[in-house]
Amino acid sequence: MSNCKVIALTNQKGGVGKTTTAVNLGVALAQQGRKVLLIDADAQANLTMSLGYSRPDDLPDTLSTIMQDIIDDKPVDVSRSILHHDEGVDLLPSNIELSGLEVRLINAISRESVLKTCINEVKKNYDTVLVDCMPSLGMLTINALAAADSVVIPTQPHYLSAKGLELLLRSVSKVKRQINPHLRIDGILMTMVMMWYKKS
Repeated sequence: MSNCKVIALTNQKGGVGKTTTAVNLGVALAQQGRKVLLIDADAQANLTMSLGYSRPDDLPDTLSTIMQDIIDDKPVDVSRSILHHDEGVDLLPSNIELSGLEVRLINAISRESVLKTCINEVKKNYDTVLVDCMPSLGMLTINALAAADSVVIPTQPHYLSAKGLELLLRSVSKVKRQINPHLRIDGILMTMVMMWYKKS
């Protein structure tokens, strides 16, 4: 049995630092000697571009091609889509095709567990899998929550961001109740915070 921990970084609000958190946390864990896989589960492909792949739409194999193979019940080779980065992390990249997959997931059999099937193919090779979710509560985010052991919620310390957390926490609770009873929240991570120290 794999000891790999799968963590979803999610918030339905955009621009709160999910991708930056995923990159920095992933690289920091790799520097500590852990084997880390980063999964870009956002059609905007910001995580993929952050790791230096500036033209994600030119990549032949991405998360969307793997998930489509699972939906179509074709043989799956997740490793062919994984890119190895100089910082010591591996990446399962994304591109714009993922936005079309969201629609196809709605009518798929076991639609909530397609990403979990993908992760289960490779998790034996890793200590940590970090899933960078899109800023919405659609089918791909539900897939990430269904596959995850835990959730980290990056958020800005703003009123509107805090209000948005209520909906997200309800969604996490619903997934835990109906799909993934072992899901837990590791924490709410305040991002873009500048610490001020008063001299005494």
